[in-house]
Amino acid sequence: MPLQLSKWHFDIDDYINPWLPAVPWNRIPYPIARFLGHREDHQHPLGNIVMIFWAFIGVFCSLNIVMFVSRAIPSFEDHGAPIIIGSFGAAAVLEFYAIESPLSQPRNAILGQLFASIIGVTIGKLFALGSASRELTWLAGSLSCACAVAFMALTGTIHPPAGATALLAVVDGEVAHLGWFLLPVVLLGCILMQCMALLLNNIQRRFPMYWWTPAEVGRKQEPKNQQRNSECGSETGAKLKIDAASHLEGEAVDDQAKVVIMRGRVVVPKDLYLSPEEKLFLEELSGRI
Repeated sequence: MPLQLSKWHFDIDDYINPWLPAVPWNRIPYPIARFLGHREDHQHPLGNIVMIFWAFIGVFCSLNIVMFVSRAIPSFEDHGAPIIIGSFGAAAVLEFYAIESPLSQPRNAILGQLFASIIGVTIGKLFALGSASRELTWLAGSLSCACAVAFMALTGTIHPPAGATALLAVVDGEVAHLGWFLLPVVLLGCILMQCMALLLNNIQRRFPMYWWTPAEVGRKQEPKNQQRNSECGSETGAKLKIDAASHLEGEAVDDQAKVVIMRGRVVVPKDLYLSPEEKLFLEELSGRI
């Protein structure tokens, strides 16, 4: 019997989401909720010049604030911490320009960096126990980055700059010597950058698209093939009706080959699995029609 690799799938959200409470947007004053990424209506698209302008302001301000705060903390100076971790430059690109990407959302930006830091420091310290640790720095660095990517993928926290953090934690002496003190350095930078992103990205745009996942949270999940037959609400508060139907407006729809997108409704083949990111994309696309 051949291996069915298409069924080798693990989604940690299937086990976590049922236990997470939904964000109570109705209890949060709208002016505050707006700067937390909540919208009552779909966000209108902007031209790229406006997006580039806000990305420039966001990257410039956020990196300066991270560096200023880092220099003002005595313990950072006592430990010889760098003024900023290099991977935050890449993180700024995601969090102020590619803000609709799942890779930019708070879960990925914060937990991805945290997990990568822990893995990088752990592997660095394990290799340091050997007598030939300096000669094997190249191996430790590549192993650290690979382990970080695998762990982030399994936990749904993929964040490309975090791969650089895991690598720097081993191969960059200025970062590696921090040891476990790298964790508060990285977490502080992540929190400051997220605060700036919430402030600036919500002036004319929307950030985050979701805090944990675009999928439904707060109750036991139905089987995926049944869940698509119901109206699915994400933690953003938006609604998207995804039907596994084979007929639409009296005309047959070949459910093996077609995805039909209408305003507020999407018809998909019965056996088509949609990831949370794909549902979010369809939600945005349906709202623009």
